[in-house]
Amino acid sequence: MTNWVEISARNLETNYKTLTDAAAPGVTVLAVVKADAYGHGADLCAPILARAGASWLGVTDVAEGMAVRAALAQEAIAAARQPRILVMSGLGEDDASSAAAYGLTPVVWTEQQLGWLDAVATGYEQLAVHLEIDTGMARQGVAPGAELDDVLRALAGSKALRLEAVMTHFASAEIAGSKQTARQQQLFEQALEQVAAAGLRPACIHAGNTSGVDNASGEESSLAWLRRIAAKYQTQAMVRTGLGLYGYALPVEREAGFAGTVQETVRPLLKPVMTWKARVIGVREVPAGTQMGYNGTFTAAAAMRLALLPVGYADGLRRELSAAQPGAGGWVIFNGQRVPIVGRVSMNLTIVDVTALTDVAVGDEATVLGEGVTAEDHAARAGTISYEIVCGVKASRRLV
Repeated sequence: MTNWVEISARNLETNYKTLTDAAAPGVTVLAVVKADAYGHGADLCAPILARAGASWLGVTDVAEGMAVRAALAQEAIAAARQPRILVMSGLGEDDASSAAAYGLTPVVWTEQQLGWLDAVATGYEQLAVHLEIDTGMARQGVAPGAELDDVLRALAGSKALRLEAVMTHFASAEIAGSKQTARQQQLFEQALEQVAAAGLRPACIHAGNTSGVDNASGEESSLAWLRRIAAKYQTQAMVRTGLGLYGYALPVEREAGFAGTVQETVRPLLKPVMTWKARVIGVREVPAGTQMGYNGTFTAAAAMRLALLPVGYADGLRRELSAAQPGAGGWVIFNGQRVPIVGRVSMNLTIVDVTALTDVAVGDEATVLGEGVTAEDHAARAGTISYEIVCGVKASRRLV
């Protein structure tokens, strides 16, 4: 194995506890394992989270929900510890029967989706659904107003379906004093009034992500607002945390004109769960003037010692970490010491400068992502976010 990912069960459990402690009191934490647990392996992470006490897991689609259900069964999670599984990213007609058979809970927002579920409900107890409200992202969800009234009538008239929860998703949860979040909250409250007027009583409402838990800035945080609204409608509050489980959170930013204190409650406490390593497959000495990698973008100003790592952009190492000048790109870690990438990151190979180290040899391990070189470090150089970095890693994974 020349490059691989190690998943820390301890750090995943610690992060889950950090998030649940921050969300308390009275707010359930749904642990999101969609997108293969943000690149960490849902088959590895879901059982750990179940044992840690997660009562809900979130997946992308029905196929992923089925795979997570199988992973929980494989790990012999006791029936009393089996989490509910929320299918977060839509439902197709072909998915309805599998959702029912595997006990998955779909997010819905159209009469068509309700019809598909109604058609397969024979032989099952009432199927629980979570209704998503579009409060301002123009992605999933039904708009408050006449469109929502139509969906609510269909739900109220269905004997096979049960409205278990109403939910929304905030576009700017990481922005302190966000006017957009305030508008979305108002629209969500309007939608809840419509739900109540339709005679429906959901057992739960949920909104917000890791940033919604982390961002405690402003006179009323998203968590405080959620608790207040849940109390008003005598229902359970829930948040959906994903990235924070895996050790990262977006920095809390400031809305223009926001004069309050910016406060992060969990970001400083989170521990990265993924460590990506590669084993040196070659070491060589090169003289001054040697050009390295595709197009010879890096030229040695003096004699150098180079190590070759069997990892590249096909494995998820971003090409933006390439370096045409010393220190201009990314780096890896050998025994706690930073070693720069030189030249262009290739499809499956990357060159690093180990001139300053005397003992690097074939077979030695380098940390590509982990302590000393985080997903946020990679993201800063790639012009993206830590979500994309961890989701993009394609190396084999193992628990440690």
